Amino acid sequence: MVLGMLIDFDHLLATPIFDGNRCSIDFHPLHSHYAIAIYLLLMLPKRTRLMGLGLTIHIIADAVDCLMM
Repeated sequence: MVLGMLIDFDHLLATPIFDGNRCSIDFHPLHSHYAIAIYLLLMLPKRTRLMGLGLTIHIIADAVDCLMM
């Protein structure tokens, strides 16, 4: 579940690193639609279910932030 927080390291690749008015979905590599599809698939096998759940929860939280803008 901690991995759900570690995907924010891809923010270091952006310029500026933090922008409160930017939606991170599809802006950062680990927040792309392709990555989100992988996170959803990770929830299927029992061995990776918690990792996929943590990553998916993180993406949902970021999506809610985008909707609030």
